[in-house]
Amino acid sequence: MAAIIGWAHTPFGKLVDETVESLVTKVAREAIADAGLEAKDIDEIYLGHFNAGFSKQEFTASLVLQASDDLRFKPVTRVENACATGSAAIHQAVKSIEAKQARRVLVVGVEQMTTTPGREVGENLLKASYLPEDGDTPAGFAGVFGKIAGLYFDKYGDNTEALAHIAAKNHLNGVDNPYAQMRKDLGVDFCRAESEKNPFVAGPLKRTDCSLVSDGAAAVVITDTQSALSAKKAVAFRSLAHVQDFLPMSKRDVLKFDGCRVAWGQALDKANLSVHDLSLVETHDCFTIAELIEYEAMGLTAEGKGADAILEGWTLKNGKLPVNPSGGLKAKGHPIGATGVSMHALCAMQLTGTAGGIQVPGAELAGIFNMGGAVVANYVSILQRIR
Repeated sequence: MAAIIGWAHTPFGKLVDETVESLVTKVAREAIADAGLEAKDIDEIYLGHFNAGFSKQEFTASLVLQASDDLRFKPVTRVENACATGSAAIHQAVKSIEAKQARRVLVVGVEQMTTTPGREVGENLLKASYLPEDGDTPAGFAGVFGKIAGLYFDKYGDNTEALAHIAAKNHLNGVDNPYAQMRKDLGVDFCRAESEKNPFVAGPLKRTDCSLVSDGAAAVVITDTQSALSAKKAVAFRSLAHVQDFLPMSKRDVLKFDGCRVAWGQALDKANLSVHDLSLVETHDCFTIAELIEYEAMGLTAEGKGADAILEGWTLKNGKLPVNPSGGLKAKGHPIGATGVSMHALCAMQLTGTAGGIQVPGAELAGIFNMGGAVVANYVSILQRIR
């Protein structure tokens, strides 16, 4: 299929001295160098950039060319699929390689969100929902997932304890991630209790249940598997799956995360694996309720039993299936276009034993789930080191 042979990652957070252009060019140069290549060796480029109002520069594809004059005249395409934008760009790169249209493809994901006023951030993010139904949702996209959390609590009981443990786990993991926006162990007690510093945001979701507004970028270089075998390091795509679901939540059972379930099923079937074969998972915890239901959708627990996975310690860094050892979107941050690329870069680090403080010992297989909207765009990748 294809393999990742180089990567780069900026810190995530409020990066006041950076621009979309500076972030893109930095990771592009670093990823190409990390792959042992020069800019002239790149055949094609994909840029994952959501934007939707965060950047005045709407046409951003060619900003990647600013990284080197040798990238001039290379084909560049900007890809967008809400919060799954980064993974969408990576999947397009793999398709291009499989179609033999390119041999070496650079994928960059970027977003700069913190320069946008808070009210506008909420409005921009809400554009990833179905506006005829959700356009007036209080608290923006947090309100959408607050509604999901409320419905889940109504059906399966108060899961405040489970959500607090998920938030605390991811913040603890983020302490050792040098790229993470928030590197602070908040503890379960703080995440559980409503307080002045941890108020309710939407429904049963508190501030500690919500991912962060972030700036940042990540990049990977992908090549065909045969070429990857001669690279310094190579992490292969064992399988990929992309499932798109209805945009209106009224057309589906939002507690089942069906798109997530189908995408995981397809990817695991293609790889001839079960979820229990994986060494770790990086999953899309835009809100803690999302990670909870994703446990169920990936097959880790039965429906309504997601709390078992966190409360029994299965998804801790030293558990039987570490989930979000990076700290996830919750602690690492969520610069939308960069998130999916970041997940792939960090899993490549895990599988090559270069993840530093967030390293899962002996990691051999990594699963990634990145979604756009309220489980609308669903992408799963399963990665394995081949060199």
